Amino acid sequence: MRGPLGAVIGRYTSSDGSVANDGIIKHNRKCRDITFLVIFIAFWVSMIVNSSFGFNQGNPLRLTYGLDYEGNVCGSKHRHRDLTQLELRYWLNPNQVYESGLKDGELKLANARTICLLDCPAPSDDTLNWVCDYPDGEIRLKMNDWIDRNYDYFEFLTPEMRNSSLQLQGPCYPVIFPSVNVYWSCQYIARASNSSLRHWQQMGGVNIQEDMIIDKSIRRSMNSRASVLKRYVADIGKSWPVLIVSGGLVPLFLSIIWLLLIRHFVAAMPWITVVLFNMLLISVTIFYYLKAGWIGNDAVTPIIGEHDPYFHVYGRELTHVRGVAILMTFISVVAILTSIAIIRRILMATSVLKVAAKVIGEVQALIIFPAIPFAMLAIFYMFWISAALHLFSSGQVVQNNCNNTNCCAYDLVLKKVNCERCCGYSIRYTPHITIAIFFHLFGCYWATQFFIASSATVIAGSVASYYWAQGEASPEIPFLPVFASMKRLARYNLGSVALGSLIVSFVESVRFILEAIRRRTKVSGTIPDHWFWRMAHYTSRGCLKSVEWTIKSVNRNAYIMIAITGKSFCKSSAIATELIISNIMRIGKVNVIGDVILFLGKLCVSLFSALFGFLMLDSHKYRSSHNKVSSPLLPVLACWALGYIVATLFFAVVEMSIDTIILSFCQDSEDNQGNAQHAPPLLLETLDSNQEEETQRLTH
Repeated sequence: MRGPLGAVIGRYTSSDGSVANDGIIKHNRKCRDITFLVIFIAFWVSMIVNSSFGFNQGNPLRLTYGLDYEGNVCGSKHRHRDLTQLELRYWLNPNQVYESGLKDGELKLANARTICLLDCPAPSDDTLNWVCDYPDGEIRLKMNDWIDRNYDYFEFLTPEMRNSSLQLQGPCYPVIFPSVNVYWSCQYIARASNSSLRHWQQMGGVNIQEDMIIDKSIRRSMNSRASVLKRYVADIGKSWPVLIVSGGLVPLFLSIIWLLLIRHFVAAMPWITVVLFNMLLISVTIFYYLKAGWIGNDAVTPIIGEHDPYFHVYGRELTHVRGVAILMTFISVVAILTSIAIIRRILMATSVLKVAAKVIGEVQALIIFPAIPFAMLAIFYMFWISAALHLFSSGQVVQNNCNNTNCCAYDLVLKKVNCERCCGYSIRYTPHITIAIFFHLFGCYWATQFFIASSATVIAGSVASYYWAQGEASPEIPFLPVFASMKRLARYNLGSVALGSLIVSFVESVRFILEAIRRRTKVSGTIPDHWFWRMAHYTSRGCLKSVEWTIKSVNRNAYIMIAITGKSFCKSSAIATELIISNIMRIGKVNVIGDVILFLGKLCVSLFSALFGFLMLDSHKYRSSHNKVSSPLLPVLACWALGYIVATLFFAVVEMSIDTIILSFCQDSEDNQGNAQHAPPLLLETLDSNQEEETQRLTH
């Protein structure tokens, strides 16, 4: 059985048996869970090595722009060709595009001849426009002159080159179909120009296929899952100013304001939090409706720049936004109904928050302290996001194998039609890149949990000093309890924090993997039909979610006991769990209601961050050609997640204050035959009123 901790938390017995008087929580500690600290350090080394691979092999421009027929990435500078201004990929041969759309066609769109242009070419009303290959060989044109001529040097071609061009083998190709800029690729519109087609036929050009297939082939490629995922990841890189402002500075400001309001206007904060949460949730939902096109005419569109209103091109991004809009509608309805249901409990939350407000007033450094882990996390996230963009784009550019396909093209250097090296290029991803990406994602989650846990442990140590110093002389509290707690953490408890954050990260990763497997089996229709197995399927999901929530809750209490006792993670978890179980009837409801209000407060900050992100992404900068964001979905979600993490760091001041005082109260009561000697009167009043209410309810 566990012995009383009063000697450990208050005045304690030192190793020689004498009573020590040199502090409240200071006592003979030693480093705990060293093995996991070593593992965490090794993990950081692996993260650096893993990121170095991405920085060495990746190019984030690959996520946005396509490849030309030489394997160059449009919009970037290469050894032999400067394409920094030429961001749009254009398919030169319309018949190749048509053939790639046929079900039994041998040619793939990735092997169709592409070139990088400044803008999408358009057919002429009175003549035939041409788009020619990059100038090379006998074509003595500089790239800038080629651009100024609208990529047309047909008049300089030899008779042999002209005949090859009329056979759709280059080096020049006719512009028969109008095209529009769809995510930096020129999308053919299946509406051929009659005048251009007539000029082409009069010159003796080969037959050009006209059908909707020429439209659908490129569109299908643009809406593939791989292409959409690349655009989503690229959106994060383009919207980095939004992430800094909406995901960092805005939640930082709001969190500090919230803590100050809790300090001075605690009675009104639960009501303000609940009302503000519902208003922000509805506002974010309305923004999704705007971007889904269900309100107004500002729906997300894959078309970049000015275009003919006749063109209607829809991307997979619009479908995703509409799905999220429906989900947000459901969440808003449930949230409003839940808010109405907990109105009667808000007064109890007010009493609990008053206790935390008193602590913040006594230990004022707690309001400023979260800025330290915030700064460390901000530096980590900037490095991590940059490395993630490079890892996602670290595939190898290789030439495709397109034997037995008709993709011949005129080679200006060899001065003949070449059918041997006309295959297109693709970015090939090897399995180890996938593993590196998943390792990088897991690393982000573990590092985030580690910083949050470290912050919570420091706060717990500071608040415990406040609780157990009641009635003692003022020198018993360190002048700066926050920095004293930071020193104890850095010297003794980093291994325990690393273990606790690893457990949460591991459980969350397992839940994510099982959820992905569940969705895949659901899509493939392999969910059992029998009611028993179907019930077991959904029950396992609920149990795993409950285990995740329980572990997070146990970890939070374990960090408190680590800060107080200096024991290992497992031992601290056991002590905290035993204390809570023995006092569950007295503190359970108080703790739950306080957590609900704090959770709503975090959501308020994160929702405001998402709303501010929406407003920033709706500016001209992120709707123009170069910085066009394909969809606000992922940047807004990133702003929400970052806002929630920042709010968690700052709200932990209140959250850990309440939990630390309650755990200290439980131990204080146990050591003094049920009468806590150090508890603040406000806490006793709150817990006693809660116990009376529970007794009356059980009586009736």
